[in-house]
Amino acid sequence: MLSNQQKQYLSWLLTKKSADNSIDSLASTLIDSQVDLNPHQVDAALFAFKNPLSQGVLLADEVGLGKTIEAGLVIAQTWAERKKRILIITPANLRKQWYQELYDKFGLKAAIFEAKIYNQLKKEGYTNPFIQEEIIICSYQFVKSKANDIKNIAWDLVVIDEAHRLRNVYKKQNITANVIKQSLAHVHNKVLLTATPLQNSLLELYGLVSILDERVFGDLESFKSQFIAGDKEITLPQLRARLATVCKR
Repeated sequence: MLSNQQKQYLSWLLTKKSADNSIDSLASTLIDSQVDLNPHQVDAALFAFKNPLSQGVLLADEVGLGKTIEAGLVIAQTWAERKKRILIITPANLRKQWYQELYDKFGLKAAIFEAKIYNQLKKEGYTNPFIQEEIIICSYQFVKSKANDIKNIAWDLVVIDEAHRLRNVYKKQNITANVIKQSLAHVHNKVLLTATPLQNSLLELYGLVSILDERVFGDLESFKSQFIAGDKEITLPQLRARLATVCKR
């Protein structure tokens, strides 16, 4: 729970920033959440809402700094605005953790989707079982296997946890990443979470950002010529400036 001092600080912060981000109602989400929030987590949630021209954001705080809480604030606010087509994609072993975190900290109920539930809903006559009045949590592999169903829904928000699993999407042979990217291409609000957006190559950053919005860097060859082949003293500041519009760390 928030202390009185924290509530006062967050109220001041939101009052200061709400004019730019037009999310005054996030204040009620913050007060109602059952979690001790840090200012950087609130700032990340505000960042996720602030750019109407972007199709999503990459939240890349280091391990232990609360990226799940940041995403939870975005999810809670989206739900409060009655935008209820929300999908969370996560490694299979983290599905129950997401389910519990949403319920315990934000009072949000979700459904963990897997083959058994999906098939049962099909038998009950659902043309697309993903059309539900609750938040849906499912694994990477399940999303890949049901890509057509995912593609045919106008999602209000998609959150991808451990998003570094998709960083090699620029390689055509990475089938899972490419199928997921294509199934979400129509989604205008995506939140990618990863503590390791970059490990081996700048192309990994390109891959992750391309999942959000291919307009940020253009095609692969343009990215290579502009940010890899050039003088690093010149290109790195330019790369940081471009990333600042979609990435928060």
